[in-house]
Amino acid sequence: MSQINPYEKFLDGRPLDVILAATPNAIAESLEMLGPRQEKEPAPGKWSAAEIVCHLADCEIVFAFRLRQTLAEDNPTIQPFDQDKWAAQYPGIPAALALQSFSALRNWNLRLIQSALPDAADRIVTHPERGTMTFQTVVETMAGHDLNHLAQLRHIAELTA
Repeated sequence: MSQINPYEKFLDGRPLDVILAATPNAIAESLEMLGPRQEKEPAPGKWSAAEIVCHLADCEIVFAFRLRQTLAEDNPTIQPFDQDKWAAQYPGIPAALALQSFSALRNWNLRLIQSALPDAADRIVTHPERGTMTFQTVVETMAGHDLNHLAQLRHIAELTA
């Protein structure tokens, strides 16, 4: 697994834009399977499906900024964040609201990615914890991150069925 992209191992060979475009519907399908069990923690200390979707919405905000910063600045340094501190705000947020937010942001980000690539693929960005990466690496990280959390959602649906 790459330190630059800790989600690289989840990539499945499909084109990145296909993965990114499919994620909102895949989340919706998982939530539909879960029904009212969306708020149930699969194990003590583990995020519920609703909390995972909130996390994905938050991450889409973060990725939106990182993508735009990478395109607008020369070798910017992006800001890491503590996902657990952000998650403290998730209780009580409906998964449907988080999915709506995620979907809107994802569509916006996809337009940007599709217009920027392949020309911007090698634009440099620095992550203080992961090191130097490229615009392409940020997009790859988004796709791997999606696939990781989609697998978690499917697992929760199986556990709580």
